Amino acid sequence: MREHFGCVVAMRSPAHITLIPPFWMSEDLEEQLKTDTQDFAEKQGSFKIELQDFDAFRPKVIFLHVKATTGLSNLRSELENDLMLREKYPLKQESRPFHPHITIANRDLLRKDFPVAFDYFRKISYTKAFEATDIALLKHLNGEWKVEKRFSFGGQKESEPRS
Repeated sequence: MREHFGCVVAMRSPAHITLIPPFWMSEDLEEQLKTDTQDFAEKQGSFKIELQDFDAFRPKVIFLHVKATTGLSNLRSELENDLMLREKYPLKQESRPFHPHITIANRDLLRKDFPVAFDYFRKISYTKAFEATDIALLKHLNGEWKVEKRFSFGGQKESEPRS
């Protein structure tokens, strides 16, 4: 995307599958969010994630398709419910259906370039599978999303951000 279409916005965050959409909260809640997320993650088991081919949200977003699985759907809904029940975070119940994906181009993909870019990527056959073993908390700092902390499933010790 960068080489052919000059798109760099999607590269300002680590590759990820969004479970909870971004929200703003006061700094004083950040440590509590980390504690609550760790408590949640400790009760989770790992599961397989499968990536297959590319798709789009027309007219500006191209992404790597994540196959919907019960494990991923349950993780998302259980995390959302867990945090909402705590009634201290400024979250809203997500009304849109869960559509797991990994974005490769979004805001800086020009509408005129979308058809050519999407045609290029939809012709690429791509498959990859990996084990989901943790949740990452991303934080927006200086125009980029950074991994603030990772929380391992199954009671494994939480880890610091990976470089």
